Amino acid sequence: MYFLNLCNGPNEDVVSRNLRKGVLYMQGMLTGLLGNLSLLSYFAKKKEKEAAVVQTLGVLSTYVVISQLAIAEAMPLPHFMATSVVVGSGLILNLLNYYNILNRRIWQIWEDFITVGGLSVLPQIMWSTFVPYIPNSILPGAIAFILAVAAVTMAHTGKLSEKGVKFVGAISGWTATLLFMWMPVSQMWTNFLNPDNIKGLSAISMLLAMTGNGLMIPRALFIRDFMWFTGSTWGTVSYGYANIVCLYIFNSIGREFFIAATVGLISWLGCFSTTIKLSYVLYSYQPET
Repeated sequence: MYFLNLCNGPNEDVVSRNLRKGVLYMQGMLTGLLGNLSLLSYFAKKKEKEAAVVQTLGVLSTYVVISQLAIAEAMPLPHFMATSVVVGSGLILNLLNYYNILNRRIWQIWEDFITVGGLSVLPQIMWSTFVPYIPNSILPGAIAFILAVAAVTMAHTGKLSEKGVKFVGAISGWTATLLFMWMPVSQMWTNFLNPDNIKGLSAISMLLAMTGNGLMIPRALFIRDFMWFTGSTWGTVSYGYANIVCLYIFNSIGREFFIAATVGLISWLGCFSTTIKLSYVLYSYQPET
């Protein structure tokens, strides 16, 4: 309803700007939803229960926001229905696959879907971040879509090497990770262009983002998952902590909060780094018999 009220003013420029903000917000929600679904599939396939639960909560919370947009008529009903089908299907398929009761062919179709979707959305979102400083175009997404369909088709028709097939299989996880890694870049760009927007950020939310991602780093290192480690580290430093720095620079938080967050982050990184080094030393030590 807030979005609709904004668009009822007499100034057409204001209406146009608010419409654009509403469209971009909806695109952001849909992008985050696709990222959550892709990572959910990745972690469910690896049987990482805790990480899969986190991504499931991300899917559900984003879907609640999208439902509110649909109720406020800020999102077309056909789009909402299609989104609902994708979300419902994704949650059910991942649940069945986690417990190994899903047909392999059906799971392959779902993986192909999120691979093509993720690879198509990523360059389009990166391009859209810098509009209107660059021309508004769907060309990046269209080119990526064609390349993604071609790659998936070649993988299934045996025209790729074994390494190529593995690379295509890993695309969905990496594109989802890169989508989340792009979020802080987009946020920093927005802060740079409109410093007043920094006041709309919640310091507690940024602290939770930093903490949540930071808690995943040790697990990613333990199972030697480079993709998970990269995404978690980037989210901790470039999303959570970097936005806390911005909040401090623009006097939106106190010095005590900033110092506490900084000390906490450094202590946590130092703590698990020392623990990992010690564990490797103990593992490599072979006592003489």
